[in-house]
Amino acid sequence: MKILIIRLSSIGDIVLTTPVLRCIKKARPDIHIHYLCKPAFASILQPNPYIDRLHEYGQNMSDLKNEHFDYIIDLQNNHRSRMVCRQLHCPAKHLHKLNFKKWLLVHFKINILPHKHIVDRYMDTARILPFDIENDRLGLDFFLTEEDETIADSLPSQPYLAIAVGSQHYTKELPSQKIINICNQTTLPIVLLGGKTDMEKSQAIVNQCNRPVTNLCGQLSIRQSAAAVKHAKYLLTGDTGLMHIGAALHTTVISVWGNTTPSLGMYPYMPDTPEKYHIIENKHLTCRPCSKLGYKACPHKHFKCMTTINEQDILHILHG
Repeated sequence: MKILIIRLSSIGDIVLTTPVLRCIKKARPDIHIHYLCKPAFASILQPNPYIDRLHEYGQNMSDLKNEHFDYIIDLQNNHRSRMVCRQLHCPAKHLHKLNFKKWLLVHFKINILPHKHIVDRYMDTARILPFDIENDRLGLDFFLTEEDETIADSLPSQPYLAIAVGSQHYTKELPSQKIINICNQTTLPIVLLGGKTDMEKSQAIVNQCNRPVTNLCGQLSIRQSAAAVKHAKYLLTGDTGLMHIGAALHTTVISVWGNTTPSLGMYPYMPDTPEKYHIIENKHLTCRPCSKLGYKACPHKHFKCMTTINEQDILHILHG
């Protein structure tokens, strides 16, 4: 049997599919698992031993057609993934996205979403297969190579705090001043992580800290950043892809929530070690959530979801 799993993007969403791969392969080692994602995210999955072949979205469709898949598990369920399914002409199951229920929560603050993590909804989608798939509850996977691990030579030798500086959406980012205040009040060594778009923000943070800070923003690949998270004692992050990578690598995650909320079902997935993640949010704002994704700026122009976060709550976890 040969199956295709589709999740085109993004970092966190792809990492959240990894329990499906593991549980299928454990149930039926003879099954060939193929995975389709966008080229920008292929490196996340390249070392994954549960994937027999990785395909990049945008390649010649004839390559996929020649595989003659028995089933497709579409964990993206957008017009692109549905088009792929139509062209491959084989049984497919699409993730039920709960868009209307999310719309009610975002626009009217009516929460009728199921109390179910997205990972469990991914598992439900995989039950198209003609055998039982059970969630082993062992959490997420993120595999690193020996080359990825060499980044450890650039990291502090003592237990340190890794901070994810940026996000794809500004309204998910912890403000610079909050990060500076935490850096200046903790005794832990600090490592800043992020992409090239976070370099200006991270350098401004370094310039205003009254202590040395290791700034690796813009210098690492996704997997190298993951290795830095793996070796950290704590990861401080917004609702980002690194949050899910931290959960996969069993680092203690302190996730700070701005315009999104954990009730959307995308909080750190650590069912075997729930004590290793902490959620920091202002639950008293009537404007949250204002989006299921995020914005370039606060639509209400006050950004209270992040500016009112109490830094002492975070410091208490770091030094508790």
